[in-house]
Amino acid sequence: MKQSILTNIQPETEKIDQFMRRDLEVIDDPLLAEVISYAIFNGGKRIRPLLTVLAARLCGGEALDDLYRLALTFEYLHAASLLHDDVIDHAEQRRGRRAANKVWTNTHVILAGDFLHSRAMWLAGTLGGERCLDKVCQAASAMVEAEFLQLRNVQNMEISEEHYFQVLKGKTAALIAAACETGAILAGSTPKMQDALALFGANLGLSFQIIDDLLDYHGDPARTGKAVGNDFQEGKMTLPLIYAMRQSSGTRQALSVFLQDEPAGRRGSFAKARDLIEAAGGFSYARQRAAGLIDEAMHGLNIFPAGPGRDLLGALAGYVLERDK
Repeated sequence: MKQSILTNIQPETEKIDQFMRRDLEVIDDPLLAEVISYAIFNGGKRIRPLLTVLAARLCGGEALDDLYRLALTFEYLHAASLLHDDVIDHAEQRRGRRAANKVWTNTHVILAGDFLHSRAMWLAGTLGGERCLDKVCQAASAMVEAEFLQLRNVQNMEISEEHYFQVLKGKTAALIAAACETGAILAGSTPKMQDALALFGANLGLSFQIIDDLLDYHGDPARTGKAVGNDFQEGKMTLPLIYAMRQSSGTRQALSVFLQDEPAGRRGSFAKARDLIEAAGGFSYARQRAAGLIDEAMHGLNIFPAGPGRDLLGALAGYVLERDK
């Protein structure tokens, strides 16, 4: 199914890339253009702008140029957040090649992210109007607040599942929800349709991040472009770990000892920690939660008539659950 969905969406992703290349021609400075091109055209699946286009079509909207240009808003905001994240995290790699902050300076990369952020807001306001701009601004604000919430609780082993999802809703789900809802708004759909697509996007985003957490423990570095165990080495409390630590005092104590170690020590104990989480059911629980979120998302789309548009969104949701990178 994965290859089928990628084949079906390829014409759309290629079209999004064409609009993006054309839109970025507004950049005058050649170095800024080079940094942004390096960050943007690096193999991304264009899921966020694609969802804007598909949501609009599901609501009866036409595939006009303004729809594709508005959809770029969400790829730009996503790319800007990745650029800034890589600076904050001192990242070495992004999608299997050197992170932009290792090719240029942090200053160059931060400014490139700032440009993409400002361009996204201009597109949202100019093409989508006040309502679309409001949704985009809310999502951007939620992303920042979620980062601050996460910063306040770095290596806090008492984090609850509720707190985990609160961070995810801001960091990942808010932007994907806005991508879907904005497409519905541009198509002139009903509030009920907009709400259904916003829920679909939010749940898709939550599920996407849970699968990301699982890949950090079980992913193939050749596919994901990054080494396994990064989250654990950094002491991040992701869903499999949170679940495992509340299953028994013995598991909790053993994992706590590993987490209290220095990063190099955590790297050395990663395999043992992974076995403990597996035995406690942390990985199976996380996958069940991801699947449940997707089921809820698809149930909300039942207000739309069955057809290719709804099927394609369903296939994308399935791809999120099955992805290996």
